[in-house]
Amino acid sequence: MTKSYRFQKWMSSFLVNSVLIVICIIWLIPTLGVFITSFRNSQDILTSGWWTVFPHRESVEVARIVLDRSVNVDGPIQVEGITTTFEELRQGVQLPDGRILTWFGNKRTRTIVVTEMRWVGFSHKPLTLKNYQDVLTGKEIRFIDARGNEIVRKGNDLGNAFINSLTVTVPSTIIPILIAAFAAFGFAWLNFPGRGLLFTMIVALLVVPLQISLVPILQDYTRLNLNGTFLGIWLAHTGFGLPLATYLLFNYISSLPRDLLEAAYIDGASNFTIFTRLILPLSVPALASFAIFQFLWVWNDYLVALVFLGDSNRVITYALASIVGEKGQDWHLLTAGAFVSMIMPLTIFFALQRYFVRGLLAGSIKG
Repeated sequence: MTKSYRFQKWMSSFLVNSVLIVICIIWLIPTLGVFITSFRNSQDILTSGWWTVFPHRESVEVARIVLDRSVNVDGPIQVEGITTTFEELRQGVQLPDGRILTWFGNKRTRTIVVTEMRWVGFSHKPLTLKNYQDVLTGKEIRFIDARGNEIVRKGNDLGNAFINSLTVTVPSTIIPILIAAFAAFGFAWLNFPGRGLLFTMIVALLVVPLQISLVPILQDYTRLNLNGTFLGIWLAHTGFGLPLATYLLFNYISSLPRDLLEAAYIDGASNFTIFTRLILPLSVPALASFAIFQFLWVWNDYLVALVFLGDSNRVITYALASIVGEKGQDWHLLTAGAFVSMIMPLTIFFALQRYFVRGLLAGSIKG
């Protein structure tokens, strides 16, 4: 009976883990393809798949045969010990040794390409960092398109947009966290008139759509000359993020042991001392959890940045949208720009992930 139970438990665990592994692989394969594409040149992207960077068998050109002018290309053609025709060469003719003869271009070229299947490795189509250099600077971009023409375009200066996004995101994450932490502490542990009503109003703001507040705020910003400034977008993101931050931190702070705070009050500690010495250190999981949410939301935001900053200080989402509009066929630039925009969110998430689950469970378990 015990062995049967252990076997069933092992099978259940095996099936669950197998399904999770399959889901992860399905999700990672396209991501890996985009990542590899960001390091390939434009010609390779247009002529072959991203998986060809790995060792594989491929038809490789080994020689070219230029027929003499005396050879009649409209009749039988003798080449490499066989007799064939132009039509057959257009389709490809295989020699006894495995090589393939293929006519190149039209009849006037009089050229036959000789290919054979070979194992090729990573050096066959080398990767490059030029795509990232092109999108990070505002200099001219030069590359060859599918027809062999040289294309010259202006770069999108994604490096400056990256700095602008950091300038917007860091204060827009820190400011609401500090204000919400003070507010959550007051709602959780301090008694004052109207506390319940004020907290209910804050929670009610969670259901207010962001879009309906953009126009009134933009009108106020225009009168105050804040439109197009970093201060304006900091205040906007702070206001939009405060309801969720206050609610999340309130749940966590209210679940802290009451005896700990009462002992601090008995020892003569002020509310500010209790907040800075006890509440903040004990609330790190909740603070880190909201920091991840707020950072990712502000970093990936396009609408608020477009409304309050516009083209004066491009953030990275605005710059990426410009790349899609101006260079929608240039996959080597689009993929490189996409991964530049992913660097900071991934860094923040992996740096704070150990607090993430604990912060999500804030206030769910008491006692």
